[in-house]
Parts: sequence; C-alpha cells; structure tokens
Amino acid sequence: MDRPARLHALTEELRRAGDRGRTAEQLAAQFEVTPRTIKRDIAVLQSSGAAIRATAGPGGGYGIIGNGTLPPVNFTPAQAVSVALALTAFRDAPFATDGRAALAKLLDVMDTESRERVERLGAKVWIRRDTTGGSAEPRIRRVVEDGLQRELMVSLRYVDRDGGRTERVVEPHLLAHTRGSWFLVAWCLSRAGVRWFRLDRVSDATLTGRSFVPRDPDLFGEPPADARTVFDR
Repeated sequence: MDRPARLHALTEELRRAGDRGRTAEQLAAQFEVTPRTIKRDIAVLQSSGAAIRATAGPGGGYGIIGNGTLPPVNFTPAQAVSVALALTAFRDAPFATDGRAALAKLLDVMDTESRERVERLGAKVWIRRDTTGGSAEPRIRRVVEDGLQRELMVSLRYVDRDGGRTERVVEPHLLAHTRGSWFLVAWCLSRAGVRWFRLDRVSDATLTGRSFVPRDPDLFGEPPADARTVFDR
C-alpha cells in the first residue's frame, strides 16, 4: 500500500474506532509498517487539518478530537475495484442488483481523474465463474496489487507445478481468475515474454521501485468468452 492510500485508510480506521482510539502499535500491525511510520503519517494528517488527537504514555494513542470530523470518506481506485470485483464474482447473490446500483452512484460522484483511474485499474482484472482455489498470502497479494496499480516491476520467487524454484523480475499487467485460481499475467524480463504465475505458488514478492511502460494489450491475448472484467454488466 502506498502512502496516499495508507493515509486515507488511517483516517477511515480512526473514524471507525471512535472514542476507543487506536495505538501506534495496533495501527502498525494492521497496516504492516513500523510504529514510527504510523507516527509520521499521523503527523502529516494533523498538519493537513485532520482533527486527530495524540495521547502519550500508557493507555495513549490516536483518536478523533471531541466531535470533530475527518474529511469525507471517498473510495480509492483499489477499493472501488475491490467492490466491483465482489459484485462480478457473485452476480446472482442476494442484493447484488442493489450493490451494483450503489457502486454506480459512487462512480457518478467521483471526479473525472479518479473515475478514469478506477476504470484503468478495473480493466486489468477479469474473472471467470468457476470453483475457487488457493490464494496468495495477504502480503504477497498486496505487493502484486501495488505493482499492478502503480506500474512498478515486481521481483517474484516462484514455485512451479513440479516444485522447481525460480526468481523472476516481472511487469504486472493483469490479474485473472480462471481454472479455480488467481493468476498474475505478466511480462517476464527473465524469459523476455508473457508468463502466467499462479498466485498461490508465489513464495515471496517485492516491489523493485522500477517503473515500466505498459505493453501492447494484444501481447496478452483475449480473455475467454465467459470471462468478465470487473465493470462488465
């Protein structure tokens, strides 16, 4: 999770916590950063005018000052895509029609730039309705998601179906659900070609910090006829 997204998530978490507040250690564990990083993030939010109190010592932590309010909650592009993905995966679930209507309302009130970011990210995720399979560890999944969203290369340690282990540097282009598993569809620099990596076989993943220019979508082929991107009706 990059810093702007984390700042947004921190404000939402403090809003949910209400009078109970949260300690730096609790927030650090939740967002998988150090307490020092949380303290710096809170300082940034406070300097931007957020009504956040900070109490030192035993029993201390962070919370909302009095009846003060934080800025209105807005979805990040990743949050909007996550909601759309859930609705796509369970199109026939109870209240799914209402859920799609709620998502449409959310997109309608987004500014043009945010909506375009949502649509670009949403186009990079597609799903087929079949049985679910294994999933990646949350930390690995977040690294892959960050690389996809921010167009940063990712270093992978991968275990193939025969147990062979390799290390790859890849450009993440798509996430696809098919044959009961989630796959990262990427340009592999080690093999100079398109490769599919089953996420539950990725043993480790790290952002390299190196950006890439998205390649021609035709290189990655067309999704199956029964696949949907997350904003398909």
